[in-house]
Order: sequence, then C-alpha cells, then structure tokens
Amino acid sequence: MKLLVNVLSLSVILFLTSCKTTAKFPVSSVTPAAEITAKKSQDSNKNYVIEVVAKNLASAERVDPSKKNYNVWIVTENNGTKNAGQLIIKNAKRASLKTSTPYDVKEIFITAEDQGDYSYPVGVEISRTSFKK
Repeated sequence: MKLLVNVLSLSVILFLTSCKTTAKFPVSSVTPAAEITAKKSQDSNKNYVIEVVAKNLASAERVDPSKKNYNVWIVTENNGTKNAGQLIIKNAKRASLKTSTPYDVKEIFITAEDQGDYSYPVGVEISRTSFKK
C-alpha cells in the first residue's frame, strides 16, 4: 500500500511539473514556409523553460537585408524584453532553442540579426506570438 501511495504521489508531481503551454507563431511574411512553435514550462527550481522549434525556416542570409542568425526574444510583464538566445540550425529543415529564465514569459518573437549578443532587437522581425494565460 505504501508503495502504491509513493508511486501515485510521484506520478502527480511529474504531471504537474510537465505541464506545458504551447504557442504557435503566425505565418511570417518574411519567411512564409516556416512553421514555428514555442513551449513554456516550469522546472523544479521555478524557472521557466522555453523551447522554440522552427521547421522549414529559411537561412538568415536569405532574409532581405541579409543577416547572420536568428535571435529569440522574450517579453515579460515586469522585466521588459530580453535576448533568450539564438536559434541553432540543426539541418536545412529544423532550428531550435531551449533555454531557461527566471522571468514569466508573456510574449516571444524572433528577429534576424547580424550578431547574437544584442541586448535589444535591431533586425528584421520574423514572427511574434504570446502565451495564453
């Protein structure tokens, strides 16, 4: 009986920590073939884990004007806009970013940039979405 209670408790904890909010990006006029989604969840330390996956995203060099990479930006309620990192191109069909932040992300957007370490967006915005409450 004690084993059953422990297994059930562990299952509930895993279920609660694995809940994810998913947001789909609208079709971009800059990269119309791209299918981009973002997932937000919380880890055991109460940080927010953000995972962005882009399928069929054209190379940043093909954006007009030509850029070097794609940056992911998060918008928070109290802490403004933050650079979450760069999309890592796995192959010609898939790019992704997985990162964590202490901030509750309300909105997320992607820009094509010349550098990956900007503290504010200056390049072409590819697409933007928000997480529903």
